Amino acid sequence: MRAPAMLRCAAALAVLLAVAAPAAGFYLPGVAPSDFAKGDPLQVKVNKLTSIKTQLPYTYYSLPFCKPASIVDSAENLGEVLRGDRIENSPYVFQMREPKMCQIVCKATINEKEAKELKEKIEDEYRVNMILDNLPLVVPVTRQDRNTIVYQGGYHVGAKGQYAGSKEEKYFIHNHLSFKVKYHKDDDSELSRIVGFEVHPYSVKHQFEDKWNGVDTRLSTCDPHASKFVINSDNPQEVEAGKEIIFTYDVSFEDSDIKWASRWDTYLLMTDDQIHWFSIVNSLMIVLFLSGMVAMIMLRTLYRDISRYNQLETQEEAQEETGWKLVHGDVFRPPTNSDLLCVYVGTGVQFFGMLLVTMVFAVLGFLSPSNRGGLMTAMLLVWVLMGLLAGYSSSRLYKMFKGSEWKKITLQTAFLFPGIAFVIFFILNALIWGEKSSGAVPFTTMFALVLLWFGISVPLVFVGSYLGFKKPAMEPPVKTNKIPRQIPEQAWYMNPIFTILIGGILPFGAVFIELFFILTSIWLHQFYYIFGFLFLVFVILIITCAEITIVLCYFQLCSEDYMWWWRSYLTSGSSALYLFLYAAFYFFTKLQITKLVSGILYFGYMLLASYAFFVLTGTIGFCACFWFTRLIYSSVKID
Repeated sequence: MRAPAMLRCAAALAVLLAVAAPAAGFYLPGVAPSDFAKGDPLQVKVNKLTSIKTQLPYTYYSLPFCKPASIVDSAENLGEVLRGDRIENSPYVFQMREPKMCQIVCKATINEKEAKELKEKIEDEYRVNMILDNLPLVVPVTRQDRNTIVYQGGYHVGAKGQYAGSKEEKYFIHNHLSFKVKYHKDDDSELSRIVGFEVHPYSVKHQFEDKWNGVDTRLSTCDPHASKFVINSDNPQEVEAGKEIIFTYDVSFEDSDIKWASRWDTYLLMTDDQIHWFSIVNSLMIVLFLSGMVAMIMLRTLYRDISRYNQLETQEEAQEETGWKLVHGDVFRPPTNSDLLCVYVGTGVQFFGMLLVTMVFAVLGFLSPSNRGGLMTAMLLVWVLMGLLAGYSSSRLYKMFKGSEWKKITLQTAFLFPGIAFVIFFILNALIWGEKSSGAVPFTTMFALVLLWFGISVPLVFVGSYLGFKKPAMEPPVKTNKIPRQIPEQAWYMNPIFTILIGGILPFGAVFIELFFILTSIWLHQFYYIFGFLFLVFVILIITCAEITIVLCYFQLCSEDYMWWWRSYLTSGSSALYLFLYAAFYFFTKLQITKLVSGILYFGYMLLASYAFFVLTGTIGFCACFWFTRLIYSSVKID
């Protein structure tokens, strides 16, 4: 019996994949370009202070920097708030294509507390992030090995060093900023577009001869009238309580051939691109080769089995049958904890839908890095909307298991994974709050997240569950015996723990190279942009999860072990264990995190990511195995 129902578990997966198949990579700008005439004001905005050592962002004005007359917060989207972005105005205001030298911003006298905070931020290698026309500030650095220029996001708050002849380590603040604004001028008009924003920071102990006259004071250490400019940090400004710090800046403008549409190329080429591409392609080729081999073996073996079973004519031959046909009366017996399996399958389908839709939008360029916070906002909103698929999938499976309390299974689907994720997130957020970091999610945002959960996601799960439960139950292709068959003793290599752990290696192998770049973008604050390759890796992940689960499920059934439900889920889901182990390896080999709180944050978030990966890969494996068992048992004649 080839019932159309055999594909229903994977219906959401197949439909969404078909929609995404023709997707091609082209760039759509995140914002519309802005044109500036000569003399137009350019407002520089400041963003959070970041450090790869602590992973705890802070607001710019948490340090004793110069402040404008009134601090105005820019409107941030949900993703920006969750990332810890706090975008505010600054006292740095330029005029388009009008260079300025030795401009005084302010003079500040720091107290003991402020000096201590500055020293801590310099010790932890915090960087200051600024934005001009939606373009982040970068520091050009020349690589000695290749004699090429690479760009680092933001400039360091300061640096540590010693005075000549002294071994005592001192802290110096970067109080002079030499900005360079690159622009592309329109040939037909006097309008220009900003295509680059760079800075060279210096530490200078400024001096002045006459009395202090605010921003009009004439400095002896930086005086354009005397052709004296800041070009080095030979006389640095030390961070010490009670000392005055004069903040200054230069701004120059440079005509550039870079067009506005290509201005983000500088930021996206921060890493070694060739290694990235070669590694991913190499990984994909290996996985595709293995997948092809596995598929070929499976098709040949199955074809032989089905042909042999269908040729059995006598009753004696039928009684002597071996292999997977022998357990046809038990293979669709509901498993233990079937309710929990339904919940996890529904949540996995929700994850699959979220990732696929988000990835398609990212490949099309709608979620480019210029759209700050757009990726996280999109993922949250699509996750909420995919609650419909979660409820539908879990209730369809639940009804097949002869379940009747659909409201109970709906509540579990709506609250199990989101509840666990929210508890972990709340604990980690409390730790960030304790460190007074801007990365702590405000109460209003937390309330908005709860509102999305209870106001949209939960009702959609109920709607999906209601629709799924109304449909007729999926009927198995063979009848289930009333008395369970005894499972014979299994060989050591068919031990559940062994096969589950082996099954997770191939799916993890499909993603681990791309995982390195994803972790680097998250924890080393680099831009991630190759969504086309990520989409390919995702497709390969689906194929490998499905094939390795089907192969191991086939071997299990041939060994007359019919308890495949949970094992199929755990086989591909075990790749999450390798993901977490790799995350631990990455922590100890690539990161320089020393603070306990920062370490807890890292492992807390990676635990959450691994749990989500378990639900996703487990569901893919289960759906593939569910389709496979229905297919093979509907292909043979059962007396």
